[in-house]
Amino acid sequence: MAKRKRPSKGSVGGQTPKDADESNVVVLDAVRYSDEPIAKKTKWINKQRVLVLATRGITYRERHFMNNLKQLLPHCKSEPKMESKDSTLVVNEICEVKNCNKCIFLENRKRKDLYMWLSNVPNGPSVKFLVENLHTMQEMRMTGNCLKGSRPLLSFDPMFDKLIHYSLLKELLVQIFGVPNHHPKSQPFYDHVLTFNILENKIWFRNYQIVEEDGSLAEIGPRFVLNPIKIFDSSFGGRVLYSNPHYVSPNRHRRELRNDVSDKYKDRISSKKNKELREPKGTAYGDVDQYDDVFNTIAPEEAKGKAKNVFHRNKS
Repeated sequence: MAKRKRPSKGSVGGQTPKDADESNVVVLDAVRYSDEPIAKKTKWINKQRVLVLATRGITYRERHFMNNLKQLLPHCKSEPKMESKDSTLVVNEICEVKNCNKCIFLENRKRKDLYMWLSNVPNGPSVKFLVENLHTMQEMRMTGNCLKGSRPLLSFDPMFDKLIHYSLLKELLVQIFGVPNHHPKSQPFYDHVLTFNILENKIWFRNYQIVEEDGSLAEIGPRFVLNPIKIFDSSFGGRVLYSNPHYVSPNRHRRELRNDVSDKYKDRISSKKNKELREPKGTAYGDVDQYDDVFNTIAPEEAKGKAKNVFHRNKS
């Protein structure tokens, strides 16, 4: 009986390494037509994760506003409220635990003023805004609507490309509010647009539904205005890159309003005192203004004594 020949150590499955390499070679077509669709990447590559949290002490409207932001950002993560006495640097550690590289932090002061931090964790930059003219979705009750988790179109004012600090804000807003492609919680539709306009050195945010293909829009909400205060080179601190010269703090604004009201009261009191000083007093001035009532008109109902004869008519 003949013995079976064993394959050599360098062969795979009875083939030599040279034959195995030739069998794995993929031969491409010599011609590729331009009308062939390009193979799209279905893998989630842009892995942006945004952490949305707030401090304790926020009002009900600000809490509803935070929930509206979470509905607009399917790639966000939530966190319980942070203690107001803690430093903002603690947010960097929370983002690291939550595996987030962007953050929206809402901070309330005196239960009157709402501040918003937008930060790129952990290297920065970060921006601090004062939120003004805030209106939530539940408060506005607009007719617009959109699919939850759909990707928005981002529309920016041309002013964002003219100034350097606005260009930095634009890039930060794109990375935070732009939903990554093929995100597991997102929908492959574009049915609403987020607009960022600059007016009076402030950023005006609006959310519209794309009703028709011709470009007709219907507002959804929320709507708010961001007044930039400072831009820092690190996350929640560091060197100041830009400081808004047009910014007026809420405390200073309220103080100016109180001063305006007090100034009106002071002017009224001073005018009253000046009038009393100008009027003559005493018996020495008794006959000075004896003809002051010459041009005073007396109504017929108020006439008394001889004054009634002025309004008496003879019957003919």
